[in-house]
Amino acid sequence: MKMGITNPFKDQSLSLTKKLLPWTLYVLPPIAMLCLYFKPISFTPSSATEFPHSSPITITSHSSLSFPSAPPPKEKEKAYEKPCDYSNGKWVHDMKGPLYNDTTCGTIKYGRNCITHGRSDTGYLYWRWKPRRCNLPRFEPPTFLQIIRNKHIAFIGDSMARNQLESLLCMIATASTPNLVYQKGEDNKFSRWHFPSHNASISLYWSPFLVQGVEKSETKPYNELYLDHVDEKWGRDIDQMDLIVLSFGHWFLLSAVYYENDSVLGCHYCPSLNHTEIGFYDVLRKALRTTLNSIIDRRGDKGNGIDVIVTTFTPHHFEGEWDKAGACPKIRPYRNKEKKLEGMDAEMRKVEIEEVENAKAKASEFGRFRLKALDVTKLALLRPDGHPGPYMNPFPFVNGVKENVQNDCVHWCLPGPIDSWNEIFLEIMKMWE
Repeated sequence: MKMGITNPFKDQSLSLTKKLLPWTLYVLPPIAMLCLYFKPISFTPSSATEFPHSSPITITSHSSLSFPSAPPPKEKEKAYEKPCDYSNGKWVHDMKGPLYNDTTCGTIKYGRNCITHGRSDTGYLYWRWKPRRCNLPRFEPPTFLQIIRNKHIAFIGDSMARNQLESLLCMIATASTPNLVYQKGEDNKFSRWHFPSHNASISLYWSPFLVQGVEKSETKPYNELYLDHVDEKWGRDIDQMDLIVLSFGHWFLLSAVYYENDSVLGCHYCPSLNHTEIGFYDVLRKALRTTLNSIIDRRGDKGNGIDVIVTTFTPHHFEGEWDKAGACPKIRPYRNKEKKLEGMDAEMRKVEIEEVENAKAKASEFGRFRLKALDVTKLALLRPDGHPGPYMNPFPFVNGVKENVQNDCVHWCLPGPIDSWNEIFLEIMKMWE
């Protein structure tokens, strides 16, 4: 599916955005297209039973956990006495490779299955993220399953949330096969998997703005966002959730009209409308603040708290025209000093981390809340080799190089660099437990 978007980076209110304009003009069309470009997921054979979207499955929430092989308290305290900055490090070569592949995992989405689609340069699979001052263990599926026993994890956001969830499912499936128990919406944008071995569930909620929004269409070429109202497609189920993973950002770069207090606040790139042009950074901040405050208010009033992780913005790596061969041609990670985190990528990350810290202060007034930013922006920035590129579709060059080749330089191949996001995710959960 192709979408035409006219210069969505024109932002007269922010000089930073003006600086970014020349190299982003040709990037937004594929971003918008890829956020909307979905095809059904294939699953490991299981009996999928549809149930009402708001109906809980059989789980016991907020359980106390026990670890048969857990270290003594002193050793555990020692392991985490100095919190690790997982965002500071480098990619190192690793011949062990990923936990899974395209044949052992049945939940890889069509557009992320790079190996099956003919990508032959598999060197991108043999790198691991190494933090500068601490160790990042390999993902341990049994440990993850033990931590989420009797719990419900909800991934909420855009296609990057879905990408991270798909990676996690593939990694866990090496120890326990997930059963698809629910699907709903276009391209199954609302789905749930259950792990009978641990009575645990992982859900996907499509919500690209987190707040209430109306997505653009052929008849309306802009999104509509209501910045002071959380998206009830996931908000109404919050009492069923034990841990929420939020991931969003790319959709805020698109043309949109913003509402607050039932009035138009302004818009981003809407030349045909008589609205004030405003930048998307403040809008991103408002949307995340509304989301985190709503979670705290709704769960804090009941005194039972909740765990929340915000996965930070992940940069794209378009280097050429999105519909030509070679749009994301790199086959190795950037070295640490080869690429700086700056401009739009740095600003988006900054907003998200600041709002998580603000939410922590608010949550301290209520019950048990744990909030954390899963800071992967720099990790992602250094991996231009990890995107599907033309291999979002099967064997794109089997008949030679065509004039037009659809490229995905936004999402991540599975397996691929995004698996490291979930290694850090597990370490955060281990620290909390």
